[in-house]
Amino acid sequence: MMTSRERFHQTFEFGKPDRVFMWRQWTFSETNQRWLREGMPWDVHFGSYFGFDRIEGIPINTGPFPPVDSKVVESGPGWNTSEDEFGGRVKHWTDRGIGMPQWLRYPVRDRETWEKMKARLNPDAPNRYPEYWEDLKRTYRVRDYPLSIMAGSFYGWIRNWVGMENLALWYYDCPELVHEMTDYIADFMLKLLDRALTEIPDIDLAMIWEDMAMKTGPLISPKLFREFMMAPLTRVTKVLNQAGISIISVDCDGNIDALLPLWLEANVNLHYPLEVAANCDGLAYREKYGRRVLLMGNIDKRALRDGCTKKDVEREVMAKVPRLFASGGYSPFVDHAVPPDVPFENFKYYIDLVNEICRS
Repeated sequence: MMTSRERFHQTFEFGKPDRVFMWRQWTFSETNQRWLREGMPWDVHFGSYFGFDRIEGIPINTGPFPPVDSKVVESGPGWNTSEDEFGGRVKHWTDRGIGMPQWLRYPVRDRETWEKMKARLNPDAPNRYPEYWEDLKRTYRVRDYPLSIMAGSFYGWIRNWVGMENLALWYYDCPELVHEMTDYIADFMLKLLDRALTEIPDIDLAMIWEDMAMKTGPLISPKLFREFMMAPLTRVTKVLNQAGISIISVDCDGNIDALLPLWLEANVNLHYPLEVAANCDGLAYREKYGRRVLLMGNIDKRALRDGCTKKDVEREVMAKVPRLFASGGYSPFVDHAVPPDVPFENFKYYIDLVNEICRS
């Protein structure tokens, strides 16, 4: 029987795993609460119960530090509005568990507010690394599970600070400022990661987060990606590759068809969650890009929801998983966090079916 680390590499390096590496599935807390009511055991760890493999991330703090403080300035039935110390304002819904907040004003609005944010992105702050770093390193040396490290975000972070529409305008109205921001993120990450890459020589995976696509395509054009993101992103991935990290992932929702070749050019090769509602097609990606691309996801959450039968689940799984597993470099994963309209019975059947298929 393989360890999780051996299984990870055999899965994503087109080897012969004893079974496919199974990443711990994202779920909403409301989903877990429903499954507990429907029979999921209370006294068994979630990952152990479903047979998910262990994977750990090096706990490096990559966010603004100290965190941007905020306080509630308005409230009403089912909502409140908070304002942060940079002047950003956001409305939160307090009468629901799932839902996106409404940004009324973003924290970074000009060069002055960017300078304030940049001051919080000091890679040399001592507490960016864990307090018991030496102890962690000793643990990592004898691990039998894959270890990942965060490698930044060259659109998503800036979008969160500036706002999607504002950033779209900034690419044209103040391109020098956007270049400065993306270059600073690369510098920040390279300096922050240097210690880990030097002191832990066998990291298995680097992870990038972007969420820069919608249902029909990317939020910026491939031209803008190449102009603003490619160089700083590639500076980081080159260092990761030189450190022996050959698997670099990107988490991006939406339709990634136009972005995928650009990420491959930048040495970002593992792509997920491959949302079916956005017409992502793992089989088509495998056929087009061959072994250059690694894949995770592409199981349509809508095929598991209330009203769907085991035959519906089986139809979704059997249309993709056997061929993708046989081709290698693929791990099944529901195409984002499993929502609370998915019953426990359907998810359990999905997991059991995948485990039956994905064994050598």
